[in-house]
Amino acid sequence: MLKELIIAFESFYKAHHFIVQHKLWRWILIPGIIYMLLFVTGMYFFISSANDAVNYLTNLIGIDRWLQEQKSGILSFLFMMGGIMVQVLLVFFYFSFFKFFFLIVGSPVFAYLSEKTESIIEGRDFPFSFKQLLKLALRNLLWQTVYTVSILLLSFVPLVGWISPLISLFVECYYYGFSMVDYSCERRKLSPAESIRFISEHKGLAIGNGLLFYLMHAIPFVGWVLAPSYAVIAATLSFREMEKK
Repeated sequence: MLKELIIAFESFYKAHHFIVQHKLWRWILIPGIIYMLLFVTGMYFFISSANDAVNYLTNLIGIDRWLQEQKSGILSFLFMMGGIMVQVLLVFFYFSFFKFFFLIVGSPVFAYLSEKTESIIEGRDFPFSFKQLLKLALRNLLWQTVYTVSILLLSFVPLVGWISPLISLFVECYYYGFSMVDYSCERRKLSPAESIRFISEHKGLAIGNGLLFYLMHAIPFVGWVLAPSYAVIAATLSFREMEKK
């Protein structure tokens, strides 16, 4: 798995040089700018609503009143940390839905980028099946929702719940990377079951790809614009690298 993570990381570096060499910027910037605008708008409104939801829940349950009666600094600290973890997980939860919505809407562009990458390398065109990609995107959304809700419930457990955002991050990384690598699987006419089996056997490719996608969001605006397209081209290059090995 470590070797696969390294391949996934190196593929982002190679993706940048590939984009520059073959002048693919118009296919990078247009969907990237749309993604950035939707991302910023959605995060602004969701973070505000997430804070309101947590405050409403604590008032409804009466946690604040109960903590005041207990007069325990330790309990107040534990529940304060728990509230922070819940808010972080709600942001992940929103990002999960937003991400798959954008993947479904933008899948023709991402599929084209993945196909274009391999077409340039091999010098031939590949057929594309939107139906299969839609099925896998919806499947990934379903399973990731199940895992995210389970992790959200875990976050309410004091101390143990503090690691829930980290678990959620790796789940997010895996399923995003899964979607990126799956474009290459589809092009090779793998069935959904075969795609799932292949990516499950090479989790490092998916996790590494998703992790760098998320890390690029740490660079405001530029990272938000470049992250989606860099991820799909890097996934295509890393898939081919695994084939060679």
